[in-house]
Amino acid sequence: MDFTQTLLITGGIFAVILVGYFAFTGSGASSAQKRRLDALRYRHSESTDTKVESQLKKAIAARKPKAHRIAGSGSRIEALEVRLDRTGKPWTVTQYAYASLGIAVVVAMAIFMQSGAFLLSAGVGLLIGAGVPHLVVGFLIGKRTNAFNDKFPDAIELLVRGLRSGLPVTETLSVVSTEVDGPVGLEFKGIVERIKIGKTMEDSLQETADRLGIPEFNFFCITLAIQRETGGNLAETLSNLADVLRKRSQMKLKIKAMSSESKASAYIVGSLPFIVFGLIYMINPSYIGGFFYEDRLIIAGLGGLVWMSIGVFIMAKMVNFEI
Repeated sequence: MDFTQTLLITGGIFAVILVGYFAFTGSGASSAQKRRLDALRYRHSESTDTKVESQLKKAIAARKPKAHRIAGSGSRIEALEVRLDRTGKPWTVTQYAYASLGIAVVVAMAIFMQSGAFLLSAGVGLLIGAGVPHLVVGFLIGKRTNAFNDKFPDAIELLVRGLRSGLPVTETLSVVSTEVDGPVGLEFKGIVERIKIGKTMEDSLQETADRLGIPEFNFFCITLAIQRETGGNLAETLSNLADVLRKRSQMKLKIKAMSSESKASAYIVGSLPFIVFGLIYMINPSYIGGFFYEDRLIIAGLGGLVWMSIGVFIMAKMVNFEI
């Protein structure tokens, strides 16, 4: 089997991956159709609950300005900047690109020196160079999001105590920015600073919500916006919201504990082939070294990676629950 046939078969394997991905994710047509059906249901339903839900959705949509644009929706570079900002680290897109390129070059050179297969070395180097920084950024975003959600109910309760003592909302936001440590205090400090330079509180909160992308903070923004439009006891509303967020956090921990066994199985099944391959290669390199230079073994290895990736993806989706 020559080089051209190997390249064609490898391209076919990656095409199968792409087809499977789009088959799992689906298109936006079904989502658009669902939105239209929901709109018709809200418009013609006689149910009181449905009408209330429709009015709530209209209030949420009406509170956003016409020129509002979700952070990171402009280009891939902007989306990457938003992801880096969500980590809380002072990283730039240029530093991220240099780190990805450096990892790719080092890994490719190491594999090429060991195997002599240029195509395999370049492919694995690009995959690891693109994947490792992405995974690191995602891990840091998740870590900062969890730290934010842990302190956020305490910040809301501090707001409630300030409102019940007679302080205005802007003053209570300033108190939270100084009294609560971690990501919550930093984000509220940014909100207070934007309010001081002339932005409205609603715009400042919306900008922070779009940049963070945290559902719990979106609930907070929606609560404040609806209360400003409809009136009512803001302290009582925020107190109920803090209670809901605490119960939501408890439910996440419960689901995490119940699915921990399945996740551990997925980790073991996904990592065991690589561990066995590495151990055999350390003990007897000539026995398994053909995977680096023989065309048929390279194709077999790539096919095994594809199917194993599909299996790990399915297991990850099975144990991933959205609340």
